Amino acid sequence: MKQLIVLFFFFTLSLQAQFQVNGVVKDAETKKGLPFATITTENGTATISDVDGKFNFLLPLQPEALTISYVGYTSKTISLFEQKNFFNIWLSPKTDQLKEVVISNENPANAMIAKVIQSKNANNPQKKLKTFQYKTYNKLLVSANPDSISGKIDTVFVDAVSKDKIAKIDSSDYKFKKIIAKQHLFLTEKVSQFQFEKPILKETILGTKMAGFKEPIYELLGFGLQSASVYDDKYELFETKYKSPIADNALKEYRYKILDSTSINNREVVVIYFKNKISRKGLEGLLYVDKENFAIAKAIMRIRGVLNITGIHEFNYLAEEQLWFPNKKNFKIIKGKSKEPTAVLGGRIEFAAENDESTAKKDASDFTYLSSEMEIYDLKVNSDLKIKKSAIAIDVKPNANNKDETFWNENRKDSLDLRSERTYVVLDSVVTKENIEKKIKFGRKIINGYLPFGPFDFDLRYLLSYNNYEGFRFGIGGVTNEQFSKRFRLEGYGAYGLKDDDSKYHLGGAVRLGNFSNSWIGGSFTDDVREIASTNFAIDKRVFKLYDPRPINISTFYNHQTWRAFIETKIIPKTESIWQITHSDITPLFDYTFVYEDKLYRKFAMTSAMVSIQWNPFSDYMQTPNGKIEFEKRYPKFTFQFTKSLSNFFNNDFEFGKIDARIDYEKKYLNGQKSAVLLQVGYVFGDLPLTHLYNTSPNNLTKDNLLQRITIAGKNSFETMYFNEFFSSEFVMLQFKHGFKRVELFKKVKPSLVLVTRMAWGDLKNPENHIGIEYKTLNEGFFESGIELNQIYKGFGLTGFYRYGPNQLPRLEDNIAIKLSFVLDLGF
Repeated sequence: MKQLIVLFFFFTLSLQAQFQVNGVVKDAETKKGLPFATITTENGTATISDVDGKFNFLLPLQPEALTISYVGYTSKTISLFEQKNFFNIWLSPKTDQLKEVVISNENPANAMIAKVIQSKNANNPQKKLKTFQYKTYNKLLVSANPDSISGKIDTVFVDAVSKDKIAKIDSSDYKFKKIIAKQHLFLTEKVSQFQFEKPILKETILGTKMAGFKEPIYELLGFGLQSASVYDDKYELFETKYKSPIADNALKEYRYKILDSTSINNREVVVIYFKNKISRKGLEGLLYVDKENFAIAKAIMRIRGVLNITGIHEFNYLAEEQLWFPNKKNFKIIKGKSKEPTAVLGGRIEFAAENDESTAKKDASDFTYLSSEMEIYDLKVNSDLKIKKSAIAIDVKPNANNKDETFWNENRKDSLDLRSERTYVVLDSVVTKENIEKKIKFGRKIINGYLPFGPFDFDLRYLLSYNNYEGFRFGIGGVTNEQFSKRFRLEGYGAYGLKDDDSKYHLGGAVRLGNFSNSWIGGSFTDDVREIASTNFAIDKRVFKLYDPRPINISTFYNHQTWRAFIETKIIPKTESIWQITHSDITPLFDYTFVYEDKLYRKFAMTSAMVSIQWNPFSDYMQTPNGKIEFEKRYPKFTFQFTKSLSNFFNNDFEFGKIDARIDYEKKYLNGQKSAVLLQVGYVFGDLPLTHLYNTSPNNLTKDNLLQRITIAGKNSFETMYFNEFFSSEFVMLQFKHGFKRVELFKKVKPSLVLVTRMAWGDLKNPENHIGIEYKTLNEGFFESGIELNQIYKGFGLTGFYRYGPNQLPRLEDNIAIKLSFVLDLGF
């Protein structure tokens, strides 16, 4: 007991010995915070302020004074003998003329930046060095500075004058400050090894620790916060690419100004301020340029807007290689000027709404920030190095999330503070108590349309649907999950249509061949119906919809009884592919006859081999213990599918081949807007019945009255094209979409405006071979444009489209389509 008392006594002394200084650095004239001001003690210990100018200094002993400096401002030294919880420090701009480096040009800053651009390849480690490798320790946290929060309990009275009756008491700020003073909101650590073999940079995660989770959320480990190199023409900051201030033609887009001269690693550098002069949403910041070799010795990149985002790159000078090499990276996000809540990290973190800064009181959550710090160590350059599995950008070691404290103590530069240690304890307890990990897994499956029940995931798509042929269709089905087996899977469904009074079913199974390639080999049998001339790519991932709007009004289906053997794999770098052989017995369920080699076919058999590949060359992949993940989805994406009949195999009736290709491109903007382009082509050679040609996804009813044609809009369908109006054996389709951010018209009315244009061209070879159905061809082209007002109220929206061009119809109202839309937001 005495030993415990002694230990407690020394522990108390150690806590008292630590000294904390909090404050904010501001411009004396503008009253605005000065981001990244340097705060130094008399013994040389230093820190920097954040993007708001705030700083938090934790020291083992109380210093006598602090010196605060900022480029272009007069430094100030303050005494710490005055006991204060918070220091307001005002710096004044220097009045003397700064010495500028002259390089025989009217603007010395521009001349120096021109030298930086000219010397990029000589100073870029990924261009100059053949190989290098190093380790990193990274800590990412979501937190807030408790000293920035008032923590008062607000009392609202019914009568503000008499104050005799309380309407409500708001203690949210008080509770938030109490929590944040003891712990962070979220914390994760990561130790990685980076290897570079020109031109490939690969990360291997050796250890990872995520507060509250036994198994980390792997997608977060690969989340792109800032570019690895400052020398790229496009600098990436929080998954958005901006033109770099040292891009090849940056002088046309940026304004530069020399602020000061200083030294880093005993080498003289010039501090240059830059700002995009074309776009207000462009980058601004500081470049510290080596006077001798015009390399970047430090860089600060900022974006100010809906979010205030800052990325900092620091470097060490390697004398032997005569090269500045990165040694530290910092990243921070705080809420900017916005009247709407802003979500980051896929909605996991949300900054609360904020009104006019001059009048509105900030909520405690407005002080929340996300911060990431990365330290580089154990650097080796130009060593013998060979990268394995180079197509994998991030490789997570199987035991990465099971490292002990010895591992972490060896790799952390500094030990965790009390707030960080408490964060792990509290979040581990909360996540275990609330069973959050299980809820996250459950939520992911629900989003994908599965309802997990023990070893089986029920597929919600099969429960209920409707079309004009089957009427209401009821069913049940699903697939086994990892609780059943990680190596084997079984799947199946059964369904029944009330209108056609017939049953349908599917049975299948597969065996896993490899974890790295995520390869499966399997087989199945299906007896079901399908829309005629519908085009699908076998590699497409299933998309869960509460409803599928197009089939509701479709009457023309065919029955197929299909045997299928397949291999699905990701073994080819940056691809997913399916290789299969199928045999189908086809029966059209409408009046149709196909003429082939002077024979009439009402039923037919088809045996074919097919390969379906999706290639994502610009995406990055992560190998985890659970398989491969496309963690960084980048566009464009390319999909290719080739189908070829197998002659004299299982009574195959026709000789044909089919080529399908698609290009998807999307661009998301930080302000919430999104542009998308879709290009799809299809070509049939040989002879195929109408059931397996192309209809280019029509979605309009053949009704005389406009109101009678109001249905539900599809995603990429032609809304003014009537069902079975056009058929093609070869076609090309192009679609453009641009979505604007949601606009608040009323409190609960926030529509999202999307502008859409679609067009298609096509032709049909040997139209005389298709008997029993009337149709046209697309050889003159089809064009429509429209407006989507999505999510006007609780997910419901309204769309309108207009048909024009060579296939425009005589009556005006026949060229107009008005549709309802519905977007399901599950809130995950």
